[in-house]
Amino acid sequence: MSPPGGDSGHRGWRGHRGDIAGTLPHLLSCAVPGGVTVPPVATGATTGPPRGGGLYLAVAGPIGCRGHGGDSGTPRRWPGGGPGARHGAVAPGGPREAAQESRGALLRGGDPGRAQQGETLLPRQDPQWYPARQSLRLDPKGRSLKDEDVLQSLPVGTTATLYFRDLGAQISWVTVFLTEYAGPLLIYLLFYFRVPFLYGARYDFTASRHRVVHLACCCHSFHYVKRLLETLFVHRFSHGTMPLRNIFKNCTYYWGFAAWMAYYINHPLYTPPAYGDDQVKLALAVFLFCQLGNFSIHVALRNLRPAGSKARKIPYPTRNPFTWLFLLVSCPNYTYEVGSWIGFTIMTQCLPVALFSLVGFVQMAIWAQGKHRSYLREFRDYPPLRSPIVPFLL
Repeated sequence: MSPPGGDSGHRGWRGHRGDIAGTLPHLLSCAVPGGVTVPPVATGATTGPPRGGGLYLAVAGPIGCRGHGGDSGTPRRWPGGGPGARHGAVAPGGPREAAQESRGALLRGGDPGRAQQGETLLPRQDPQWYPARQSLRLDPKGRSLKDEDVLQSLPVGTTATLYFRDLGAQISWVTVFLTEYAGPLLIYLLFYFRVPFLYGARYDFTASRHRVVHLACCCHSFHYVKRLLETLFVHRFSHGTMPLRNIFKNCTYYWGFAAWMAYYINHPLYTPPAYGDDQVKLALAVFLFCQLGNFSIHVALRNLRPAGSKARKIPYPTRNPFTWLFLLVSCPNYTYEVGSWIGFTIMTQCLPVALFSLVGFVQMAIWAQGKHRSYLREFRDYPPLRSPIVPFLL
């Protein structure tokens, strides 16, 4: 469970080192099949961000943009050296061939799977706008184009106007996951070993006399070690990065709850579950079952997407019985995740754990509903029986 990255809105309203004074809204107008020359673009400064957010820039370059007032193969040279001067390269085959360029090639300087080559739009002009923080859209308030989107297949006429938005500083998903999962693992162990200054000097490095406390530590550690290993060896991310600010939000959530739970579970005055070993054994069975189910779903989702691909497919059950939950829900990994924390709540009979489970369920239900709607939009033959996260209910 980790909050996904989102659009951070407009950021970094700065000029381009002498090329453009202040913050400039510009249009990126590019010729697509049909050979239409772009209209003139303004070069004057504005006083603030454009309506709707975003930073717009006119560039003659990687997807067949043609400079105004010149030959179709020659980008316009701006007075004093502007975007046209710095990014003045037209795709080898001209506008018609350039229309085959993907969004990824447009930003990153060429798509390895295509014959065309492009130039990076912004990093050469200002390194702060590296490709991962660039968003291109057909509409200022529309969705970001995907790396694999091809200009020719987009719902545009003979001229495409692409809007650029700065997504803010980015950080890789792997880094975020490793950071937010390593924290709870280490924080919990500090309370488990009762390091000094937590419970008073008389309890420093003492051990609890309740077996459930030791079992809870094993389960909690197992969960986050599993998370770390899955991040390194199982997960394949459709997006390589997320906004940098999310790491602080995520770590506050995970680390804070881990400290709160660990403080009470490992407290010298902790009271074991009301129904004793029977309650603990039942909870342990639920926890382990759901952990195995969660791992099985993650492996199934990994196998659904080949390495290096961002193609989306409908997930279906496999021979693994844990994946049969795909028959009823769209996101069984979330279902199993919630089940694990319910088991941990029953095992420890601790209020902070129950609150963590509740907050996690609410958040995962929101994500599951979003993914469920996405599946329904993308696949007409999507199984109608499935619910987002709770069979037949939610």
